[in-house]
Amino acid sequence: MAGKVLFVLPDFFAGGAQKVMISLAAGLDRARYDPAIIAVNGSGPWRERVPKRIPVTDLKRENLRVGLPALLKALRGSKADIVVSTMGYLNLGVLLLKPWTGGHSRFIVREANALVPEGTGAFAAAVRKTAYRALYGRADCIVSPSERIADELAGSFDLDTSRLTIVRNPVDVDALRKSAVPLRRREGRGPRYVCVGRLSRQKAYARLLDTLAAHDLDGHVTILGEGPERGALEDRIASLDLGERVTLAGFDPNPAPWVAGADALLLPSLWEGLPNVALEALALGTPVIAAPEAGAITEIAGLAETKAVSVVPMGRAFADAMMLVRTSSSAKLRASLLPTDFSPAAVNSCFQTVLDDVLEQA
Repeated sequence: MAGKVLFVLPDFFAGGAQKVMISLAAGLDRARYDPAIIAVNGSGPWRERVPKRIPVTDLKRENLRVGLPALLKALRGSKADIVVSTMGYLNLGVLLLKPWTGGHSRFIVREANALVPEGTGAFAAAVRKTAYRALYGRADCIVSPSERIADELAGSFDLDTSRLTIVRNPVDVDALRKSAVPLRRREGRGPRYVCVGRLSRQKAYARLLDTLAAHDLDGHVTILGEGPERGALEDRIASLDLGERVTLAGFDPNPAPWVAGADALLLPSLWEGLPNVALEALALGTPVIAAPEAGAITEIAGLAETKAVSVVPMGRAFADAMMLVRTSSSAKLRASLLPTDFSPAAVNSCFQTVLDDVLEQA
C-alpha cells in the first residue's frame, strides 16, 4: 500500500518554495507514495501547476494565524503517513500543532531561506531563534536545499545534525526550455539584463539601481515582478535618471522567454535560500551575476561550469562583471549550463530516499 504524503503550502502564489513543493509532489513514485496538498489559502497562479491527479484541500483562510484551527483539523483528518511543509513561519505553525495531530504522522520541514534575514531587529531575531530552538526539534527530518542553510540550522539553533539532509531544488529543464520559445528581448543596442523577483527589500533592487547610476553601463535592465517597493523604485529610477535604462515590467507568470533572451540574469538580493531563478537562468543558457549575499549562490557557482555564475560584491565589482557580458543577437536558445545535481530525476530520487528513511524510523 502506498504511503500517504501530505504537502502543506501557505498558498499558490509565485514563490520558489511553492514551485519546489509542487514539483516534489508531482515527482513521487505513485506505486510507493500517494501525494496530496493542503493550502492555507488556495489562491495563486501556481495552482494550475498542480497535476490533476493530486488532490488539493483549500482551507480558504486569509493567513496561517487565522488558519491554525482549520489546519489542525485537516492534519488530524488526513491520516497522512508523512507531513511535509515549507517556509519557516509555516513550518513553525505545523510543528506547533504536531502534538495534537494524533501521533500517526511523521513530520518533515523544508527550510528554504535565510533563517534570520539581513536587517532583522535584535528583538525579532531573538524571538525567531527561540521559536526555532523550541519547535524544530519536533521535526523528524529537516530538509534544506543548500549546505549554507543546513550549517546555519546546525550552528545557530543547536539542531541535531543527524536529522538534517540536503535535497536540491529540482528544475525541469526540458519543460522550462520549451516554455521559453519564442525568446523575448527588449529592442536596442547593448547588453540586455533581466531580474526576476518580488519588488521587496529582500531583492535589493535599490542597490542595483544605485550601481547602475554610479557607473557608466551600457545596455538595459528589465525587472520582472511586483511588490510593495514598486512606488519607491519608480521614484528612485526617476531621481537617478534611469528611465531609459531600467524597466519595471511587472509580474509575468512565464518569465522564461525574457530570461532566455537576456545576456545575463542579475541577482542583487540581500538574502536568499537556493535561488531558483538562478538555476532556471542556467537551464536556459543565461549566465548569472549575483551578489555574495544571495544565499547559496556560491554553491551553485561551484557546481556550474566555469564563468557560468559570477559572484561579486555590489558596486564597482558588480558593474565590472556586467561590462564583461557578451551581447547576443541570436533568437535561438543557448545550451543549458545547469549542473545535473538539479535534474528532477536526481532530486526526486534523493527526496524519496528521505521519505523512505523517515518511514523506517516510525
